[in-house]
Amino acid sequence: MAGGKGVKLKRVLKLLLLSADEIAVAVFVFVLLSEFGIKIPLKLSLPLLLFLLLKDLLVAPYVLRGGGLEKRPLTGPEALIGLEAVVIEDLSPEGIVKVENELWRGVCLNGEAKRGGEKVRIVGFRGNLLLLERPES
Repeated sequence: MAGGKGVKLKRVLKLLLLSADEIAVAVFVFVLLSEFGIKIPLKLSLPLLLFLLLKDLLVAPYVLRGGGLEKRPLTGPEALIGLEAVVIEDLSPEGIVKVENELWRGVCLNGEAKRGGEKVRIVGFRGNLLLLERPES
């Protein structure tokens, strides 16, 4: 439950950050400029604010669903984290695994894994060495 509240709070904060430009423009146009006696007609300022709001409505679903900076990398060792690998050369604790038709050197962090179809999960990497764990049975 606490994790769900944290995710909701993050989304609200992201939405507020997305809306920061609209808030800044509105304060500038309707408050600061009027303090200096400059009146901008609503016919000019309203379309600008509507455009900025529309931009946020189009971008918000992408950002709030975990896109953007939180998106998982699609290449390199980082992209392999969480995938399953097949043991090709015994991991005792270091050996070779096959991941999506590529051979990688890896180290098993929780014991040994034998070749012949045993599967391990990729949990990290150190340089080009995959950090692997056997599934708990």
